[in-house]
Amino acid sequence: MPDFSLEAAAGGLVAGIDEAGVGPLAGPVLAAAVVFPDGVPPALAALLDDSKRLKPAAREAAFAALREAAARGEAECAVAAASAAEIGRLNILRATHLAMARALARLRVAPALALVDGNRPPPLPCPVRCVVGGDGLSLSIAAASILAKVVRDRAMARLDARWPAYGFAGHAGYPTARHRAALARHGPCPHHRRGYAPVDQAALALNP
Repeated sequence: MPDFSLEAAAGGLVAGIDEAGVGPLAGPVLAAAVVFPDGVPPALAALLDDSKRLKPAAREAAFAALREAAARGEAECAVAAASAAEIGRLNILRATHLAMARALARLRVAPALALVDGNRPPPLPCPVRCVVGGDGLSLSIAAASILAKVVRDRAMARLDARWPAYGFAGHAGYPTARHRAALARHGPCPHHRRGYAPVDQAALALNP
């Protein structure tokens, strides 16, 4: 289970940053930044874990608890995105880093350090420490992973209502068999990521 030891050892205000949506063929990439200025309340800490390890109901409960903690001033949370068009223009790594920078910029107070999940440091206006597997180690990163995942899943559900042929609500844009079949049948929609081979191949097949 994640804890607060990395944040406590760093001292000062520490932001945990994580992303959701690097692997899909469609939709934005989301990033979240979370600061716990006075540590994590025990009841909230008990709900937090790597978003991939939480079942949907537990993820939603943790998301709601984070929102409530933010309303009480116990947490500072920010979420930002880079669009499918930006991913196609920049590439997924640079677009992810852009979303992270946007999330950090939305925090009301600049942190002294950013703990970032993964091993590729984004260019941020504060010192950065990469933490491989950080969403399972740091409560701040775990909280960010939950925020990014829930917000992105909700965004993909909204896209599903507008583009029902692709089943976005079920797979969130990931390359499932159903998604690949719909892509081959209908070609890409404006929210598919150009530069990804299955998307570009589907577009060429329908418009040779």
